[in-house]
Amino acid sequence: MQKLLELLPAWLDQWRMAVNVGKTAALLTGLKRIMPPPLKLRGSDIEWQSQVTYLGCRIDRSLRMVSQVNHVVSQAKMARAMLRPVLTSRLPLRAKLSVYKTYVRSRLTYAAPAWYSLCSPAQRSKLQVQQNVSLRVLTGAGRYVRNDVIARDLQIPSVEEFVVGLARRMFDRADHGPHRHLQNIAPLHTRPPDATGRPLPRDLLSDPTAEIEMPVQTASPAPQNTDDIPRPRFRVIPARP
Repeated sequence: MQKLLELLPAWLDQWRMAVNVGKTAALLTGLKRIMPPPLKLRGSDIEWQSQVTYLGCRIDRSLRMVSQVNHVVSQAKMARAMLRPVLTSRLPLRAKLSVYKTYVRSRLTYAAPAWYSLCSPAQRSKLQVQQNVSLRVLTGAGRYVRNDVIARDLQIPSVEEFVVGLARRMFDRADHGPHRHLQNIAPLHTRPPDATGRPLPRDLLSDPTAEIEMPVQTASPAPQNTDDIPRPRFRVIPARP
């Protein structure tokens, strides 16, 4: 790594680029406790960090993405709190769903195709809880209405299904696009059955339990009497005239 850093200044000068060494950090993944000597760039030391932020994503040494999950959950909570008057208003349900998708879910799944596969089941459940709370707030559903019933009636996929869809579209555009350096990016490597390595981003696409199944709204037969009419699952506030 140090040999590559020694070649970097000449390349930067050739392309007239500058690097702020003071804002440059180094990250060594793994469980190694004894850190190697600090790296040097243009005569300045680059200190080893236990966590770095790259393109808005927080990456720690263990690659468990704990800091990233906590950050996006905090951002989603903040956005939902600021938009609570809108989510609980008399706006049409479709408009409130658009607000949730634009301002809350976008923060909850920011760059998720790159880091979601590294999350543990507990962290994935933590992300799903934020969506469940948001959908319950905007529908005004009672406490005895199940979360899966709300999501099914609103035709909203789970967070994992949504991230899998994002990852599939991202890899499809990269693999079939005109840019060769993006084709087959983050490939799916075959591993022996007893291998215990970190999951890869494309592992999301090979998970058979993560297929997206959107409910299809079909026409129901007319009820014979009033007893056959199903009761509403949750209360929907009508729009103002």
